[in-house]
Amino acid sequence: MQITEAPLAVTVVVGSNRHGRFGPVVADWLLDRMRDRDDLAPTVLDVAEADLPTTFAPTTEARAALSAVTPKLAAADAFVVLTPEYNHSYPAALKNLIDWHFTEWRAKPVAFVSYGGISGGLRAVEHLRQVFAELHTVTLRDTVSFHNAATSFDGGRLKDPTAANAAAKVMLDQLVWWGRGLREARGKRGYRGKGGRGVQF
Repeated sequence: MQITEAPLAVTVVVGSNRHGRFGPVVADWLLDRMRDRDDLAPTVLDVAEADLPTTFAPTTEARAALSAVTPKLAAADAFVVLTPEYNHSYPAALKNLIDWHFTEWRAKPVAFVSYGGISGGLRAVEHLRQVFAELHTVTLRDTVSFHNAATSFDGGRLKDPTAANAAAKVMLDQLVWWGRGLREARGKRGYRGKGGRGVQF
């Protein structure tokens, strides 16, 4: 008898809140790929809608902002972080979201979709790998990157989706493999790890 596993709960983090950002275009493309699959259940967390202060003070406003954000991270079996590249790294708003949390990330896989100019956002991804290692995640080797992203899309659609769609399939297949394995491990054995921590009220 074949046992059907529950779809993997994946939180897609849209990592830029800048005026005129291109992230929603890339996010829509990614979500279309994810919704075509019955093994993924995506949820979106957009940093532009997460009004988290940078002071980490336990204020009423901070608590209210976290109440809309933290459950989306805590409920996830896995993450896809979508990031542009600003000055050879990733956006401040994304780092702020990451730093407000710790246990919500632990023992879960993280995949990356990046976009930018000639580098395709890959330098931002390399910096994020170091951060997520401290948070006890498993980052996936294979990514999806859009070089010269603004000219790759026309009216919100990729001009030539062949390579990007193939790369997305590889990445999402890996995310499902790691996500299911780590979900089972957390359920059976839990996870204990020392290191970085988020803000505790």
